[in-house]
Amino acid sequence: MPKPNRGLTQTIKKRTVCVYLPTEKMAESWKEKAQGAGVSLSKFVIDRVEDSMRRDEGEGGHLTRMELVKKLKESEEEVRKLREEDRMLRRLVENLESELRRYRAEPFAEEGFQGTRKFDRELIDLLKRGSSFDGEEILSKLGIDPSDLKAVKAVNGQLEALEGYGLVEYSGRGWTWRG
Repeated sequence: MPKPNRGLTQTIKKRTVCVYLPTEKMAESWKEKAQGAGVSLSKFVIDRVEDSMRRDEGEGGHLTRMELVKKLKESEEEVRKLREEDRMLRRLVENLESELRRYRAEPFAEEGFQGTRKFDRELIDLLKRGSSFDGEEILSKLGIDPSDLKAVKAVNGQLEALEGYGLVEYSGRGWTWRG
């Protein structure tokens, strides 16, 4: 089956530009670069010339390899700094959350505490979800380390106080919101 005629063959002489390079070595280098880019030599040369003309006209065009390498190094350095800052900020947030939990839990950890106690909003929101949660699940969802005995005691103290008010109930499956 013959190829469809698009009229390109008739205009080929009008579209042809012959370029004589200074050396055979340069011609071979261009051919290798075009092959490395996965395009024909014509397409390779057209792209490079058009890009150069756009740059001359102030349109920007493609960046040179050196410009790309420089930009990539700058971006990599910025990403490295941002990752480092992100790690630091995450640690700070974890420390502040831990300190806040400890502060809020203190009244519930003290046995003879007298005065007003403020319940942990996260604990109440968790229990209000309608499911039943055992002690380990509660600690896990609140981000409390089970080996932190003071924090565990404080959560248990809050649960017992909520139970005393009739807001939660402990069954064989765990704690459930009744409020």
